[in-house]
Order: sequence, then C-alpha cells, then structure tokens
Amino acid sequence: MHDIEPYYKWRDRYIAAEDDQSPFYGQQYDEFQYSKKIYNYFIHPQWDEFGSATLYAKILIVDYDAHYAIIEFIGEWNDCLTNDIMHLKRNVIDVMMGQGICKYLLIFENVLNFHGSDTDYYEEWYEDVSEVNGWVTMVNMLDHVETEIRETGIHNYVLLGGPFQDLNWRMIKPHTLINQIDELCGVTIRTLPSQ
Repeated sequence: MHDIEPYYKWRDRYIAAEDDQSPFYGQQYDEFQYSKKIYNYFIHPQWDEFGSATLYAKILIVDYDAHYAIIEFIGEWNDCLTNDIMHLKRNVIDVMMGQGICKYLLIFENVLNFHGSDTDYYEEWYEDVSEVNGWVTMVNMLDHVETEIRETGIHNYVLLGGPFQDLNWRMIKPHTLINQIDELCGVTIRTLPSQ
C-alpha cells in the first residue's frame, strides 16, 4: 500500500497544497516518514486526510474557469461505520462548491472496499450540482465496489459503470478528459431521477 502514490504527472498544472482556494491549502508532506495508515498498512505520505480513518484523497486538478475537479481516492470507503461521505461532502466538496466547482470526476481504482448506508449526502450532492448543470461520476471501480454502491442506491445520484469504467485517464489531458466525461454525462444524465 505504501507504494501506491497519487497520480503526479499533472503537478505542473495544479498542486492542491499551493491553491489558496483548496481545502488542502498549506498541507505539508513528510516524504521520509510514513505516518498515515489504512488499518495496519502505511500509505504514501502524499495522500490527504479529510476526516475518514480508512479513506484518503488527492485532488489531482481543479479548473475554476471550467468548474471541474478530478479527485483520486485510496482505501476503504465506509459510510456504514464512519460516514465517509459526510466527511468528504462537508470537508472537501462543500468548500469546492463554494468556489464554483460543479463537475466531479472521482477516481476509484484504489478504493478496495465500499460499505454503504443511506444516500442522503449523495442526494444532497446531486441536488447541488444539478442546480448548476454539473455532475458527479465515479470511474474505474472494482466490480465488488460497484455492486455494493448499486445495492445501496447511490447510482441514482452519481454516474458510474458502463462507459465510466476502464477509462485510460492517465493518457488524456485533464481538459480533454473532462470534455469526454461531459459528453458521456449528457447521454447518461437523463437516467438519474428528477428531484
């Protein structure tokens, strides 16, 4: 686990710790001492804490003019025991929404497990972004993670599966990637419930 580093090839474009509008502004990283853990496993020090004991994030890029953010995750997403979605929504997403971000691409490749609960925060997030023609999509998730998310009903509020799986996002420039996701969302968005 300690070898899994957040994607770093967009750092010439964006660093959340240097963005005074970011929830992680001013964050310091110790590259020589590993202190963050998921259970008993140390993780790379570049991952950011947002209130969860088992889930960490990295804002890879934000474009305030185009209103999007790409966020990568690692660990176990546990809404059942630790209400991870509440921590994410209140400590990260609400801050970003306040800065005009309404399109969220969440990279799930390193989310190893998901334990669902109710959907209130997902529904709130959906309503927030829908008011400004935004969206939330979860990409490249493990099959059992997608199954649990669907069983919990979260797929009613975020876009996932199908064309949002197996994206080779590392090979695409961020703006091009968001434009592709925007097109996919335009086709898929009508399947989400009207609130």
